[in-house]
Amino acid sequence: MNDAALRDYNDLLEYIKVQGEGYDLKLIEKAFKYCVQAHEGQKRWTKEDYYIHPYNVAKIIVSLGMDSQSIAAALLHDVVEDTKTSIEFVKKEFGNDVALLVDGVTKIGRLSFNSKEQEQAESLRKMLIAMGKDIRVIIIKLADRLHNMRTIDAVPEQKQRDKSLETLEVYAPIAHRLGIRPVKEELEDLAIKHLDPVAYAEIEQLINVRSDGRQQILDEIRERIKERLEEEMPNVHLSFQSRVKSIHGIYRKMYVQGKDFDEIYDVYAIRIITDTVADCYNVLGVMHDMFRPIPNRFKDYISTPKPNMYQSLHTTVISREGIPFEIQIRTFEMHHTAEYGIAAHWKYKEGITENNEKMQNRLAWIRQILDNQESSGDISEIVQSIKVDLSQEDVFAVTPKGDVINLPVGSTVVDFAFAIHSAVGVRMVGAKVDGKIVPINHEVKTGEVIEILTTNQAGHGPSRDWMKIAVTNQAKAKIRSWFKKERKPENIATGKLEIERELNRNNINFSEEECNNLLEEAATRLRFPNVEELYAAIGYGGISVSKIMPRIKDEYMKRAKAAKPIEITEIKPQIIKSSDGIVVEGVDNCLIKLAKCCAPLPGDEIIGFITRGHGVSVHKRDCNNVPREIKKCEEPDRWIPAHWSNSHSENFVSTLQVYAIDREGLLIDVMTAIQNMRVPVHSVNARPIKSGNGIITLTISAESVEHLRSIIAKIEKVKGVFNVERINQ
Repeated sequence: MNDAALRDYNDLLEYIKVQGEGYDLKLIEKAFKYCVQAHEGQKRWTKEDYYIHPYNVAKIIVSLGMDSQSIAAALLHDVVEDTKTSIEFVKKEFGNDVALLVDGVTKIGRLSFNSKEQEQAESLRKMLIAMGKDIRVIIIKLADRLHNMRTIDAVPEQKQRDKSLETLEVYAPIAHRLGIRPVKEELEDLAIKHLDPVAYAEIEQLINVRSDGRQQILDEIRERIKERLEEEMPNVHLSFQSRVKSIHGIYRKMYVQGKDFDEIYDVYAIRIITDTVADCYNVLGVMHDMFRPIPNRFKDYISTPKPNMYQSLHTTVISREGIPFEIQIRTFEMHHTAEYGIAAHWKYKEGITENNEKMQNRLAWIRQILDNQESSGDISEIVQSIKVDLSQEDVFAVTPKGDVINLPVGSTVVDFAFAIHSAVGVRMVGAKVDGKIVPINHEVKTGEVIEILTTNQAGHGPSRDWMKIAVTNQAKAKIRSWFKKERKPENIATGKLEIERELNRNNINFSEEECNNLLEEAATRLRFPNVEELYAAIGYGGISVSKIMPRIKDEYMKRAKAAKPIEITEIKPQIIKSSDGIVVEGVDNCLIKLAKCCAPLPGDEIIGFITRGHGVSVHKRDCNNVPREIKKCEEPDRWIPAHWSNSHSENFVSTLQVYAIDREGLLIDVMTAIQNMRVPVHSVNARPIKSGNGIITLTISAESVEHLRSIIAKIEKVKGVFNVERINQ
């Protein structure tokens, strides 16, 4: 090691010694030396030697009280990904435990993915599987992300935003669920700093300006509390702390909930730590005697712990100076759990053993996320589960038997039913909240007593509409699973119909053999054993048709371009012009009409078809009813060249379907946009469809394809409109 590396190692050693005894210093020294050697010559964005990063990650791991294997793995966590070191070498030199941790943290950078989202989800899936085997994997990954966020100013701006968003949506929720509060809060604050620097600076300034005067008052209040408690409870061991709410916590209330800074009552808090649960409630009584509590601001997380096992009493009071502040009361054991979360089990040399049922239950959410993803077959479910199911904001509702069910904010009674048990969810026919019947889309609120009404009727199951009502991925996965098992023939038929509709909607006309080949490729790519299973997955909602259509569209376009140019027998015809501004060749005194199947407009490439007794029918050249190769069709002589006259001035009728998010005033806004363009409207029909969307069908007059495109572009700018299609008449 060079002098700088030696100084850093000695610094790490001193840091370790402060934590206490029981570390394998030989293993740590060996890992440090190999880290420096393996990364020799590599630089970070900060221009520092690369080993500085794993060294700092190891320091974070030490501060959390983790064991020797975790420290060694932190030092080695990038050697497999960024150097020529193999995981087999790590296993041989540093042992199975260290190798498992390093492999779990290593990103999946060597595989091929369709998108960054898929790559992120697959990497998370691997990490969650490794977490299920050893939870230390994610603690090292969180430390890795924390140091990267501390030094993120050195990377390009777009990468700063991408990493910050991923940190806020994925890693901070995981840190929250594991209860590692300092890591979670710092990750959130650093993410917001780069995602919304203006708001971050504003909140930071507000805290600094208000804190100067308030901190002195809070210090005086703390002293008064201390004196009163020593008088009331002389033999009780007490400790006192002050804390200021994290910038991200304030950001959520100001910019998400729309509160003013002065309306946030828990910006400042005094924490009282004592020995027993009984002491906590006694302290609470004294605090409510000293100060006036604010109604509806008391939370008892001791009797009802948060999902991350956080326990404390929270009450918001007003001092006689008129300053609202929060008082948090907890035991020393609860405080250790609140600060270190799951890492406390290594800090206090307990570890996590296979027979530790309490801890295994605490980590059940990992297996739940993986099970949900496996049942759906959609890898993106993992990211969605972390965003929704690990939400920091929870509600607590109670079953009639007194069991407490915690759910993310916004959850419905459908989520509540499936959180109790899958069997309760699938047999649900209704729900009562506090004794009153409520609709199944009722949003659960903290403190409600919810009774799920069920039936034993054979064959009863959930409705497909419940997928739109459920919020948690757990409930959605169980609904999909039921349809997957119980309605397979129906799912296959539904999935097949959806694909056929989508192909028709996009004017894709493959032969049956070509279509089957493409769908087999799609099934293999999406890890389905055959096309039937792909149909079934689409039918029960496990995968969206939109997942497979882009590849099919691309293939269709490639084949269309590769097709030979259309050859039409050259005739020296008499030219006939119709009243619709259409010129056809080779016929005389004949009725000419526009085909209803494709409704061509001026500007469309067209072709004529000689009908039996009804004149010439004019089609768009790419109409499904027009053969691709005229010479090879059954009656090639009946297809004749046609084109638009340059001097036409007539309007042509066309029908549009407008797809939009259903809202009040939508139809008025669409009609106003059309009226402003002075476009004649012949008929209008509007109706709601599933998923909270609506369809507006318009029949209008347009002068040409270009004119129609400008009309469509104007409609697409209306708020809520996400697609406008020209349809056949």
